[in-house]
Amino acid sequence: MISPIRGRPAVIVGSDVGEVMHAAARRIAALLAAAVERHGVATMALAGGSTPRRLYRLLASPPFDRDIPWTRVKLFMGDERCVPPEHPDSNERMVRESLLAGLPEAPAFHPMPGGHPDPVEAARLYAERLVREVPGDGDSVPRFDVVLLGMGDDGHTASLFPDTAILDEERLVAEVYVPRMDSWRLSLTPPILNAARNVLFLVTGAGKATALARVIADGPRREFPSSLVQPKDGEIEWHVDREAAALIAV
Repeated sequence: MISPIRGRPAVIVGSDVGEVMHAAARRIAALLAAAVERHGVATMALAGGSTPRRLYRLLASPPFDRDIPWTRVKLFMGDERCVPPEHPDSNERMVRESLLAGLPEAPAFHPMPGGHPDPVEAARLYAERLVREVPGDGDSVPRFDVVLLGMGDDGHTASLFPDTAILDEERLVAEVYVPRMDSWRLSLTPPILNAARNVLFLVTGAGKATALARVIADGPRREFPSSLVQPKDGEIEWHVDREAAALIAV
């Protein structure tokens, strides 16, 4: 059974992972439909990693495969590993296999250029694409209708990791080297994430309970980059399971 935590900003707790995914799918469907109704097109930034894979397969299945006006949806990536699109670690590959391959009508998909040899140039090119493809509200910052994010057990989201320079970025998209993974990544940055109309976090598993409790209770803290996502003129929701929510004070 889905239950909100009272006194907290839109924390929706599902009894298990399946319930969390169905609730998130229903919410995403409603937000995309509303965006299309409002301005003819919907824009969404997708999360990478392993957690959203099940959600994407659900969105590519009945009733969401036909209820969502996919041909009027533009999909983008929230972050990407600097690897070719056919690489097993590629978020683009994961999205194509788990979501796009199952849809009867393909939406416009704009993956990050993870295979580009220069991460700095790749970030610049993707930022230019966002400015072209994602409308803003009269300023230079594009406004996604929906941003889907996950959270790691260290509190990172997208590729905003603790103690990395990307947390202070003013660019819309930036390259970041993650020492503990010895890898380069591309990521949306706080300025564009905080311009979104709707942000949905998807968090499951007991391993993330400590970080989630700190993020929810303490507010913005650099130690937990997920807490830096605070839409200025938008809504934020946390879709979590009981295990992840175990340490949240009710």
